[in-house]
Amino acid sequence: MSSRPLTQGQISAEIADERAAYAKRRADGGVAEDHPDRGYAPYRSSVLRHPKRPLVAAGAAAGDPEAVELSGPVFGVTDVTALDHDLTRQHQAEPLGERIKVTGRVLDRAGRPVRGQLVEIWQANASGRYAHQRDDHPAPLDPNFTGVGRTLTGDDGTYEFVTIKPGAYPWRNHINAWRPAHIHFSLFGPAFTQRLVTQMYFPGDPLFAYDPILQSVTDDSARQRLVATYDHDLSTPEWSLGYRWDIVLDGPAATWIEEGR
Repeated sequence: MSSRPLTQGQISAEIADERAAYAKRRADGGVAEDHPDRGYAPYRSSVLRHPKRPLVAAGAAAGDPEAVELSGPVFGVTDVTALDHDLTRQHQAEPLGERIKVTGRVLDRAGRPVRGQLVEIWQANASGRYAHQRDDHPAPLDPNFTGVGRTLTGDDGTYEFVTIKPGAYPWRNHINAWRPAHIHFSLFGPAFTQRLVTQMYFPGDPLFAYDPILQSVTDDSARQRLVATYDHDLSTPEWSLGYRWDIVLDGPAATWIEEGR
């Protein structure tokens, strides 16, 4: 592998090659691949750090059901406050940026609602910077925006967050690499060892085609399921815009997750 910094043109060519290879596999009778290959070459940092060995079984899967309790979630319905879902009200003043509401349903493979599900999010601020000490992007921090929130789904599986639209930001996968605006989602199962982590994107983002993380989902249908839908009826007059994004935990319409299946 060359030590010279890669250009966007080189990465885009590799993305095109990966898509063509997937199209050929499908044409030859291969199955749909909703999840990306861990060794997806255009995503250079993932190639260097992704697990090379099989996962280690824990808890019940390892024959010790009580071990799961040692790492189980400590959250209960009383631990999630009424304001945890509103990222615009966690400080003394409002954060800068475009206010948005993001809502949707958490569903199982049969389309049934998943009730009482803990849903957590984290994101960059409107300038594209995370409130994290390891983020050295020279964009301004917002003292009124931490960028994290959580909530529990209702009886119909619905979740809702009020926040601001995150900005795009650079990363060092290659020269002039920029991530599309996105929000990270996390859903815990009955134990911390059961965690779904994924990302939600915004419709019409011009950076989609250049991003090797999003493009690592080579199946068009699976990749499209990561993009929210703008819903004008969710918009609040003179205050915010609205987006809808459902999360399907399993089955043919499952939402892609970062850790595989």
